[in-house]
Amino acid sequence: MRRSKEVDRYIAGFPKGVQTRLRKLRAIVHANAPRAQELISYRIPAYRGDGMLLYFAGFKAHVGMFPPVRGDVRLVRALQPYAGPKGNLKFPHDAALPLALIARIVRWRVRQDRAKAAAKKKSRK
Repeated sequence: MRRSKEVDRYIAGFPKGVQTRLRKLRAIVHANAPRAQELISYRIPAYRGDGMLLYFAGFKAHVGMFPPVRGDVRLVRALQPYAGPKGNLKFPHDAALPLALIARIVRWRVRQDRAKAAAKKKSRK
């Protein structure tokens, strides 16, 4: 995956501690979705496979991940402590990032994206 200069600039706009958290999140996405395209969408970092995989953003008190995770009951249950009001995820700055859990999210979103693309191809035939 090629790194986007726009995402570099986005991350550089935050205080050092938040930059570190955003870089860790970015590295997890790169490691678990290596074919995804990195870009800025809705003014935040985004990753596209066949469709949009996910977004992340820095905030004053947390790092957010979007869209909400659905379709894997065990993963959704594991994410409950981080779920925001609309199901988007909030990882507070005063707690360690759940790196393994974030990697699971990325892998799940990649599987969902591939399945959706395969179903779309199949329906066109």
